[in-house]
Amino acid sequence: MSLLLIVILVLALVFDYINGFHDAANSIATIVSTKVLTPFQAVVWAALFNFVAFFIFKDHGVANTIAKTVKEDFITLPVILSGLIAAISWNLLTWWYGIPSSSSHTLIGGFAGAAIAHAGFHAVNSEPIIKTVSFIVLAPFMGMIMAFIISLWFIYSFRRGPLPKIISLTVITVTVILLSHVMETDPAHLKGHSGNYFLDVITDTKNFKWMLIGLILTAMSVFTMFLGSLNTARSTLYLKRFQLVSSAAFSIGHGGNDAQKVMGIITVALICTHNINSFSEMPVWVPLACYSAIALGTMSGGWKIIKTMGTRITKVTPFEGVAAETAGAITLFLTENLKIPVSTTHTITGSIIGVGATKRLSAVRWGVTINLLWAWILTIPVSGLLAAGVYYIVSLFI
Repeated sequence: MSLLLIVILVLALVFDYINGFHDAANSIATIVSTKVLTPFQAVVWAALFNFVAFFIFKDHGVANTIAKTVKEDFITLPVILSGLIAAISWNLLTWWYGIPSSSSHTLIGGFAGAAIAHAGFHAVNSEPIIKTVSFIVLAPFMGMIMAFIISLWFIYSFRRGPLPKIISLTVITVTVILLSHVMETDPAHLKGHSGNYFLDVITDTKNFKWMLIGLILTAMSVFTMFLGSLNTARSTLYLKRFQLVSSAAFSIGHGGNDAQKVMGIITVALICTHNINSFSEMPVWVPLACYSAIALGTMSGGWKIIKTMGTRITKVTPFEGVAAETAGAITLFLTENLKIPVSTTHTITGSIIGVGATKRLSAVRWGVTINLLWAWILTIPVSGLLAAGVYYIVSLFI
């Protein structure tokens, strides 16, 4: 293993660690601002479920998409090195100023920018880039719409009478029907090898992720059925407890989505140095190291960004925290199933805006939101330009 490859592996895990503390706010901002957990308890909670994602996300579809950002013929170690240096630099800069930019888009922009500097625009695969760029808008929009719907659902559940319970039972029924259609049940396509058909259906990676979404929706439905019978104090208490569940779900989505991006970079580095021949041969130490690094980074926290996410966009109560985190978690699970690398930062920001908009549009501090939007738009091109500059410097020495 060459010295340059070792440097790249170390920098990749450093980026993953920075990603963890840079994006810690995504998982814990609402749970800290609502005082459900102390900051220390919250980062430990989020880090734990960041790592739990290692046992859930096994197909590494997002990692594969990241790996295909640049055409294989144009991937070199200097290109990967330059992309990582640029991504780390932009992440640290935005962290310093408390700007919740996307670590995912930073990495993609850096990787693509270095490749363009190396071989021109034809070195980049347009399909994964277009998918990623489109979800700069779609991911927060999905989070916002889901959070808006969930918030209204909760608000209506506080009313007494049979209708809220009918709505919750309808959601459970629809969830079961949808799961029966999207879960893989053909033995020829199942990845399990236990010999037990039922066990293989349940433990299949794709099926398990759909089951998590179904479990979240079912738990919410059961929970909302009893909200109308609770007074304000008791409903707030139960919402705080449920926020532990919603925060854990979002942390699983955060770990599963973001750790995979670095897994993709490490894997292409191993391929271009002929340590492995294809993406399917990814060694098990790669995901294990990436999930560990992002969990450790989350435990370090990113308090400046937590302040922006948890207090400056809109005032967040336990009720709104549950809605935002649940909407964000469902969005991350859905996009991971589609193998699309999305920004957890964008997703949770859209979700927080969605819950704020249910009160009134003026409850959202749109000035802060517009500033965040500019940071999102600029992240990929700025990271790309920065990586191109780094590549020209690196190429003088390597």
